[in-house]
Amino acid sequence: MLSEADVNGAAAALLRAEATHRQIGLLSIAHPGMTLDDAYAIQTAQIARKLGEGRRIIGWKIGLTSRAMQTALGIDTPDSGVLYDDMEFSTGTAVPAGRFIQPRIEAEIAFVMKAPLDGAVTREAVLAATECVVPALEILDTRILRKDTETGASRTIVDTVADNAANAGIVLGRERHAPDAFDLRWVGAIVKANGMVEETGLGAGVLNDPVTGIVWLAARMAMYGQRIEAGQVILSGSFIRPLECPAGTLIEADYGAFGQVSCRFD
Repeated sequence: MLSEADVNGAAAALLRAEATHRQIGLLSIAHPGMTLDDAYAIQTAQIARKLGEGRRIIGWKIGLTSRAMQTALGIDTPDSGVLYDDMEFSTGTAVPAGRFIQPRIEAEIAFVMKAPLDGAVTREAVLAATECVVPALEILDTRILRKDTETGASRTIVDTVADNAANAGIVLGRERHAPDAFDLRWVGAIVKANGMVEETGLGAGVLNDPVTGIVWLAARMAMYGQRIEAGQVILSGSFIRPLECPAGTLIEADYGAFGQVSCRFD
């Protein structure tokens, strides 16, 4: 288990990397015994500093929900991170050049909550607490190197969790739907980059049902004294692989009857 000094030092280094756009080395190499609890402690330490700087939490994201991603990382659990008010973009927006280090995009279903969720909850409780579901894009970024320059070792789940689950932004579509208006397992998207279809996927790729991710998140947060609050937005997990978004990339996600969402990287 990391010391308090190690946790605070890692949190400060990640915040500095975000501010300067200079990535840090893998925490899993600097701290070989680092656990998931340590990683979430580093994430929580950043929350405290962000709130102290005037940021506001608007929700949470769930990541690593697909079987393919879990197998690639040798894990059997999703991860989660925090959404702040300065991360929200409107559909059709132009993301300013230099805002992020290495942006990527994922397509997801967002849940907007009308009631809190705390601890062990059922699928029915999640739907009852949801005001609406929305087509969404998640902007990923990494304040930690994806691979160690000396050993070639890749990031592990503790690196990702400590780095706010690689979250950097959220783009919401305009459409709003009742949570039971669609079978969310069959809600999918055709995702284009610069007019070319790059990915397609279905909600079932997220733990077989995007609602399952919210059930998992409520239980995970309770372990650390947190809960999902009314009014928050929850990104339930991606059903496509991350798409690289260098400057000049236009992303368009067509969810059919569920809606559309897009953004451009200047």
